[in-house]
Amino acid sequence: MKRKHRMKIGLRDRVFLGIVYFVLAVYFLLMLYPLLYVASASFSDPKAVAGGEMVLWPVRPSLSAYRYVFHYKEIWVGYANTVFYTVAGTLINLAVTLPCAYALSRRDLYGRGVLLALFMVTMYVSGGLIPGYLNLNDLGMVNTRWALLLPGAVSVYNLIVARTFFANTIPWELQEAAWLDGCSDAKAFVHIVLPLSAPIVAVLAIYYGVGHWNAYFNAMIYIRDRALYPLQVFLREILTQGQFMAQALQGGAAYTTEEMAVMIKQADTANMIKYAVIVVSAAPMMAVYPFIQKYFTKGVMIGSVKG
Repeated sequence: MKRKHRMKIGLRDRVFLGIVYFVLAVYFLLMLYPLLYVASASFSDPKAVAGGEMVLWPVRPSLSAYRYVFHYKEIWVGYANTVFYTVAGTLINLAVTLPCAYALSRRDLYGRGVLLALFMVTMYVSGGLIPGYLNLNDLGMVNTRWALLLPGAVSVYNLIVARTFFANTIPWELQEAAWLDGCSDAKAFVHIVLPLSAPIVAVLAIYYGVGHWNAYFNAMIYIRDRALYPLQVFLREILTQGQFMAQALQGGAAYTTEEMAVMIKQADTANMIKYAVIVVSAAPMMAVYPFIQKYFTKGVMIGSVKG
């Protein structure tokens, strides 16, 4: 039988590991508490949540909030739009970013340093909100789905990450061999480089997908048709409606009994469903994340060197 050799850990190492585990446990609890609070609040009585009765576990639990959500037509309209924007936007991002990154990784591309510098300038300098709106308006994309898909089709950070991967991972000799066998640049990219680049494709798809799923600002600026709103805009409306009603009731303004009753009912309804909508909107990303966590880690390591 083989002896199991156990490495002896000194007192200092034990103390250090104890401190590390303690800090990690504190961080874990700090990250876990908001998730549990929102989930519990979605099942609790909104008055109990607003009154501070709920700390961690549901108080007077019910499914009323989810019943409202499931019968709220615009929530499902926003959900369908968000899924479309996430899938279509991610495909557009990949279709533009990957070929561009591959071209910049080619050592025989004349002026690639200048081109990369021009890309990087956009990370620090932008045209601004108003010129951007006027530009999209002149192109006829305001109040269309294209306003949320085409602008920002390339993230310069993701472009640099992909370029670094292609330059450091795909052997240059392999590409030269493909050209000697008669492959064009496009065929070499599609049939040789892409099949070997599954990790970076997964990383970019995750980064772009999460960004599209959580996006709401561009929709607020460029979209007027509620049928085109993503889910996050409807969520924002619910949150702001509850805050507005609460501030109006506390503002000391004169209201009739009927107006007060309507405002209180609206505030209670908004407070009741806002946590349920947060859970419904965040559930897909939280369900997918454990399966793609390794790609996030790999993406961080890929982007750590930008040579």
